[in-house]
Amino acid sequence: MTDLFETRTEILPSRKLSGRVSGLFEALAGDFVTTPAASLDLTFDGIVGDFHAGPTRKSGGREPWYPRGTEMRNERQLSILASDELADVAVGMGLSELKAEWIGGNMVIDGIPALSMLPPRTLMFFEGGVTLKVDGQNAPCKVAGRSIGEHADTEDHTTTALDFVRVSKRLRGIVAWIEKPGTIRAGEKVDVRVPEQWIYPI
Repeated sequence: MTDLFETRTEILPSRKLSGRVSGLFEALAGDFVTTPAASLDLTFDGIVGDFHAGPTRKSGGREPWYPRGTEMRNERQLSILASDELADVAVGMGLSELKAEWIGGNMVIDGIPALSMLPPRTLMFFEGGVTLKVDGQNAPCKVAGRSIGEHADTEDHTTTALDFVRVSKRLRGIVAWIEKPGTIRAGEKVDVRVPEQWIYPI
């Protein structure tokens, strides 16, 4: 059976990539909108004091299989974005800029092609010793879109929110959780290990 699966399924080998942290942000004011930081102190619960910190979180619209508000494992401890993808989304929305802070970004990484397409189980090894594990893409939502409208002072925040959901699909970055805690500092190198990939054949 194993040999049959292997003949039907293309298996892409693991890969190693490298990038650099160009921005760090934290949400310490009781809201998802973030502010710049020189470093992030990380525990197994996430960023110390951050809005999204904690070993668990409440389910929402992304988890329709649970009643809203169900306590579940927090796999969304950090929101990671790419400068080039933010710029592409801004152009697609007709904005002069789109700042990571407006949509709750905790980190901007440069140098990783198609960062939003990194698959689940990807490991991110930071120069200072921290390791993050990617859970998957961060699906765009209207709450973040309305925040963009407010910060960019657009004419119609509802239209801006809908535009963000449409334009930023597969460009809105990834979410990750802390596998090995420590401190990440702006400017650090990050080595990325992409695992073997395949499409489930059944």
